[in-house]
Amino acid sequence: MLGTYFYHEILRKTVVGFGNLFNAISIKHTDPNGNQKSDVSVPLAYGPIQKFLARIEQQPDLTKKQTLTLPRMSFEMIGISYDSTRKGSPIQTFKAINPTDNTKISKAFMPVPYNVQFELNVMSKLNDDALQIIEQILPFFQPNFNITIDLITSINEKRDIPIFLDTITFKDDYEGDFSTRRVLIYTLRFTAKTYLFGPIADSTDALIKKVQVDFYGNLPKANPRREVRYAVTPRALKDYNDDNTTTLSEDITEKVSQFDVSDASALTVDTYIRINNENMQIKSITGNTISVYRSVDETIAQSHSVGDSIDVINAADDALIQLDDDFGFNETTTFYQGSSPS
Repeated sequence: MLGTYFYHEILRKTVVGFGNLFNAISIKHTDPNGNQKSDVSVPLAYGPIQKFLARIEQQPDLTKKQTLTLPRMSFEMIGISYDSTRKGSPIQTFKAINPTDNTKISKAFMPVPYNVQFELNVMSKLNDDALQIIEQILPFFQPNFNITIDLITSINEKRDIPIFLDTITFKDDYEGDFSTRRVLIYTLRFTAKTYLFGPIADSTDALIKKVQVDFYGNLPKANPRREVRYAVTPRALKDYNDDNTTTLSEDITEKVSQFDVSDASALTVDTYIRINNENMQIKSITGNTISVYRSVDETIAQSHSVGDSIDVINAADDALIQLDDDFGFNETTTFYQGSSPS
């Protein structure tokens, strides 16, 4: 099993999703009269804070354009740990429709829960700048904030990943005498509760086309007699092949149950038909006039207009049911010799 190559980029997507939370933060400066002087977007970069502090120490004049300017933020992934509180069955599998081919099913083991720890550092020369940044972050974590990540594109597996704010620490970094302030650092630690998946395999399973149950009598036990057979097959709830069997010859309201069609020769009693988004079942046919049951299959009765297409929902449509569709059932009951319906 180990050695089979797979890479879903889940950890990478988790890192990117976490970083995207903080890439649109800005600060504003005002003059003594309250007029806005500037609106500055706070840069965000991936990397350890030590790298940025070393850059600052090498160039103490933070106002030069060619050097590192403050305020800014940095973040990095600092740890990964297994989360036993969210553990599921290690042998349980689930199946999903392949989004690129809805006739195929993919199968995978249930995901493994892992916690990914992040550290976000806010660096600023002025305390007010740092407080503006912090105040734009904290209200969203109570104590967690959910982001949706497309964990596995091949099976369209999207999950909400909660990100928890664990701790906040503050530090003044000085160099030289006490009055020389170099950089203020707020450090926020987060935990993202994500899931890791193993390899995804194509399943050989397909849509079940028939379920059959046979009922046998108890006597004699050595040679029981089959008495009843009950069978069900999937029944389409919509028209797949756009057969356009006939058309309406008149306008009808949502309460009309008898109306004329242009040609009823291809229609039969008990057949299901579909007009626009409403399903009906034919009760009787007289010439080109049909009587129907309205709004069947949980569809809603609607008004329809002359010339609207009438499509038949039949066995040809049953064979075209997609794996991710809702469908009904065709039922048959067969009684064998010696038994009778009751």
